[in-house]
Amino acid sequence: MSKATDTVPPPQAASASLPWDVFPTLSERQITRMIDHGRRRATVRDEVLVDLHSKGGSSFLVLSGEVVVRRPDGGAESPIVRYRRGQFSGETNLITGRPSVVQVYVAEPGEVIELNRDQLLALIQTDAELSEILIRSFILRRVLIVDRDIRDVIVIGSTHDAGTLRVKGFLTRNSHPFHYVDLDRDRETQELLDRFHVSPSDIPIVVCRDAVVLRDPTNAQIADCLSLNEPIDQTRVSDLVIVGGGPAGLAAAVYGASEGLSVVVLESNAPGGQAGSSSRIENYLGFPTGISGHELAERAYTQAVKFGARIMVAAGATSLGCNGRHAVVIGGGLTLRARAVIVATGAQYSKPALDNLSAFEGAGVYYGATPTETQLCVGEEVVVVGGGNSAGQAAVSLAESADRVHMLVRRSTLSETMSRYLIRRIEENPAIVLHHDTEIVGLEGNGRLERVVWRSGSEGDTETHDIRHVFIMTGGVPNTGWLNGCVALDQKGFVKTGPDLSSDDLTAARWPVGRPPFLLETSHPGIFAVGDVRSGNVKRVASAVGEGSIAVAFIHQVLRQ
Repeated sequence: MSKATDTVPPPQAASASLPWDVFPTLSERQITRMIDHGRRRATVRDEVLVDLHSKGGSSFLVLSGEVVVRRPDGGAESPIVRYRRGQFSGETNLITGRPSVVQVYVAEPGEVIELNRDQLLALIQTDAELSEILIRSFILRRVLIVDRDIRDVIVIGSTHDAGTLRVKGFLTRNSHPFHYVDLDRDRETQELLDRFHVSPSDIPIVVCRDAVVLRDPTNAQIADCLSLNEPIDQTRVSDLVIVGGGPAGLAAAVYGASEGLSVVVLESNAPGGQAGSSSRIENYLGFPTGISGHELAERAYTQAVKFGARIMVAAGATSLGCNGRHAVVIGGGLTLRARAVIVATGAQYSKPALDNLSAFEGAGVYYGATPTETQLCVGEEVVVVGGGNSAGQAAVSLAESADRVHMLVRRSTLSETMSRYLIRRIEENPAIVLHHDTEIVGLEGNGRLERVVWRSGSEGDTETHDIRHVFIMTGGVPNTGWLNGCVALDQKGFVKTGPDLSSDDLTAARWPVGRPPFLLETSHPGIFAVGDVRSGNVKRVASAVGEGSIAVAFIHQVLRQ
């Protein structure tokens, strides 16, 4: 931020505890540049500039008068912040195109500069200084909205319910604010059940905007209720459809959209993929103190949308058509057509061969250590299964609040699978107990996990422990079941690309063009694979980001042919 903005006093906030740097005041020079991009107009007292849940809203730069941001809760209008000259409204929904979760109205009449979403994106793409100020403040304001429990959604559930954990995780990873009511703890439960005519057997219950009640909804139903996605135009042919919104897919979206391609990203859950559930990534270039997977994904998502990419959540691909023009089918039979496709669906953790494993998934067994899961383990003993970086990061993070963390590793050493800095932290942390040559062999409980059984050595004695939380982070199974034989796979199901494709692979695929496949291109021209789904991948976030960006360079060549 420039010196001019550093010396201006903060806006008048509704609470003295609000961080004033979330609400910067522009210098006169910066105000003049924003005027050139928007529409100047007068305001009248009590005029609503942005209504709750409205899409396609605008940012308002105050020239005179006073503009107030508020969120009505239970009939009481709660002011969040008051803007005066040089201050602007808006948060990340203006970039993402999602509905507003607050209301903006005029407290004192005056004059404003209105920038609609298209004008705002144009400004952000062309003015580096204002782009930094606007995007930073928008992101911090969304964080503030989430932290301050400014309600847009009510979730009624139980900490012992797998569905509740899934819903909370989906909303959290999509940075959508919600108020959680626990059936087992909160006094307001019965009042809400009566108000919305639901019962405890319906959990998880999601109330969208105090109006629509969803009983045990799918993630797609939640996304539809909250208008998280734009409508699909099945007649449109995009330059590039990216299937998978992890680091590789998001990197491809950023580079593709920034270079002028029309880009659509399909993500089955939330931006970030498996990396988005990492508690902290410390070996990614440019972040010496580390960054959480969720924060990295949120930044990449905002960056991609800023350049014009369309990102759809809870919209996983169900099949790929590779006869003629590429077609990706998602739930409900909707089809997206594209000139090129990037497969970035990643991999999921391998599951141990335990007969009753599925009975405890989400009820004591987890596949990610996000705050949603870790807050359940405060002061308790937990088990982390796995010897890779993800398992190491989870163990170190859990050790901050759990009483003890048991790491079960099948190998006799971690040096072949984990970064040295993580190994040292694990070895020096008294709260972490490392069990080499050990595997989990049993889970016990009634409705939720209560005990864990593990065995040391192939013929060692088994041990049973009263532990209620297990985090499984082992191996990787590629998410390639939806490809319908369109591209060649290796023996483990990963997608073969570039020089890994043999002449037999290309003959079987009837390779139709007079050139060999590009690096990262599959056995079908114009379809590329990047990240953890690709055969021979390097399991690092930086590698996935690099592959996503490199693939776009080759796609430009494909589109010119």
